Amino acid sequence: MKAVFKTMGGKNPVKDLTLSFAPGDLIFQHGELGTDMFIIQEGEVHIVRKLGSESHILSHLERGDFFGEMAVLESVARSADAIAVTNVRVLVINGSRFDEMLRRNPEVAVRIIRKYSKRLREANTLLDRMAGREIDTDNTSLDRTLITPPELTPRQRLIEPASQREFLLSAADETTIGRADPVTGILPDIDLTSLDSNRSVSRRHAKIIRNGSEFLVIEEVGTVNGTFVNDQRIPTGMPVPLRNGDIVKIGLIPLSVVFD
Repeated sequence: MKAVFKTMGGKNPVKDLTLSFAPGDLIFQHGELGTDMFIIQEGEVHIVRKLGSESHILSHLERGDFFGEMAVLESVARSADAIAVTNVRVLVINGSRFDEMLRRNPEVAVRIIRKYSKRLREANTLLDRMAGREIDTDNTSLDRTLITPPELTPRQRLIEPASQREFLLSAADETTIGRADPVTGILPDIDLTSLDSNRSVSRRHAKIIRNGSEFLVIEEVGTVNGTFVNDQRIPTGMPVPLRNGDIVKIGLIPLSVVFD
């Protein structure tokens, strides 16, 4: 494990702490008392819980995911092991820093709620699997990770008309759209920071979901300046179909949809 302290120009006191772990390293252990949470900047982490003599992977976490927040929110012991799957670098967030993040950026709270919702679904899936029940793979992120999505062609993209800059959709089922987060260093799949001089785009503003051959855009909860399809504002959280030639406006940034 390697610790890296980050300073601002070498003049200000230490503000951020990042830790690095090698594959197989234990980041924290079930039963430990913890005062910090972690945000993954690089790599993959498994959250593992031992049940009897067997270990079960509760969550597979990647860049942008956070874990260990229960120690900050409730001052309780760790409820599972966190193990590095690959080389991992995490940002360490203590209680005071976490409070500062919530006050300065309410989107952090929304992301936590969204993550807890996902983890609840994953926990239900694990319980169903252990009980030998049928699992609806359309509604469980654990099972979707085992399904290799069909390849997307480079022609499936969004184009900013003024600059003609192209943004390719993710090869996964979900493409996030937003701005870079300077606190965590996390980037969405489509980062509009360089185009957003008016700061009209939220950190996690919207996402495009691939459902078979269909594409849907969904505005994220907590978005401030709206998402529009062909000049019609879409409701938050409601999927709206996208077709070739549509204009999606993220805040004040228009993007042409090219799927042909």
